[in-house]
Amino acid sequence: MPTTRTEDLNAGDGGTATIVLPDAGTGHGIVLYQEIFGVNEFLLAKAGDLARLGYVVVCPDVFWRVQPGVALGHDEASLQEAFGLVQTWSEQVADEDKVADLGVALAHTRALPEVTGKVATMGYCLGGTLAYRTAAHFDPDACVSYYGSGIADLLAAGEKPSCPTIFHFGGSDPFIPNDQVEAIQAGLGTRGDVEVHVQAEAGHAFENFLAPQFSNPEAAASSWPLTTDFLLRTLGG
Repeated sequence: MPTTRTEDLNAGDGGTATIVLPDAGTGHGIVLYQEIFGVNEFLLAKAGDLARLGYVVVCPDVFWRVQPGVALGHDEASLQEAFGLVQTWSEQVADEDKVADLGVALAHTRALPEVTGKVATMGYCLGGTLAYRTAAHFDPDACVSYYGSGIADLLAAGEKPSCPTIFHFGGSDPFIPNDQVEAIQAGLGTRGDVEVHVQAEAGHAFENFLAPQFSNPEAAASSWPLTTDFLLRTLGG
């Protein structure tokens, strides 16, 4: 059973992160970024899955500058609260501070005594965008981005990942039009270290098995082995 603890980031001046350790106690690191629901049951379940594969997983509290400790459910009321939180965070936190927080989380992960190898960044929804921005502004060893919105615009503005990157999208995602996915494929698809996978029948947040309005078990079952294989290839055993 993975061991879990909470640590301050940046000497207490950068929020907190939940750290999930593999049974071996050490391994490659993964910075795992939350959906708009916070570091909740779904994210910790995915952290546990990754820890059981041998990774040291760090889950930063993204909203700490506006409301620390967010961990929402997936009903309609929680969804509306999450939309409000992400809007507040987007409007009240300067972009330079958002980016700085990404660098703090990556540096903290690399400095953990349990992290004995490479470090990837990974995330879902909002977290998929943050994982991508970490790869564009800093130097993780790999990036896994699940249905991150706005990435096509970031790419057009010159933010490009510095490392091998895998993208997952749903072909029927109402929040991320297919033309945005096509723009990412056009902008990065010629790079040999970038993969773009589209689950044609899936919508947004198809990995979230705790959110019945989003969950698509078939798409999740298809995408997850692609992710674990990518991590094994880019981080090593």
